[in-house]
Formats: sequence, structure tokens, C-alpha cells
Amino acid sequence: MGFSHINCRMDTIHLSPGPAAAQAFRLGIVASAVGGLGGIATLYCLGVLTPLFAGYVLILLFPVYLVFAATALSVWLGYNKDATSLRPVYRKKDSSGRFE
Repeated sequence: MGFSHINCRMDTIHLSPGPAAAQAFRLGIVASAVGGLGGIATLYCLGVLTPLFAGYVLILLFPVYLVFAATALSVWLGYNKDATSLRPVYRKKDSSGRFE
């Protein structure tokens, strides 16, 4: 009852991430975005990136970079779930036979 945040399977205990993990995820995404944009701006100012290629990097590559950063952060902070974490969902029928 009071231990709904703990899932016990076999001999391992899995704790679900808490508010500190959510705060760390937000901070990590912001830091990744600022770092990535800073890197692109630095390369553009140094003349390594042309304006056309800088636009390409911002429009197509930067979102992919953020997805990889979010994936790495979610695994590191314990948000990764697999098929064993899924539970069946049941809905109750009311007296008329319709689902609630």
C-alpha cells in the first residue's frame, strides 16, 4: 500500500525516479541545448561553418542531437522502461454493460 513506488521483481528493487530526477533531466536538456547552440555559434564565428551549413545543422542535426541527449539523460536518471514494466489495463463495466 505505502510502497507503490517500489517494484519488486526477483531479487532486484527498482525505484521510480523522483522530483530530483525530473529537475536533473530539465537541467541536463537546457545545458545540452545551450552547449550545442554555443558550439554551433562558435564554429560559425570562427568561419568553420558557412551560413548555409549552419542553417542545415540548426534545422536538421540539432534536433537529433537533442534526442540523443534526452535518451542518454533518461537512461542515466532511471527513466528507461522495458516491456517488463508494462501492466495490463482493465476497465470496469457499469450496470448497463458499458465501460467506464
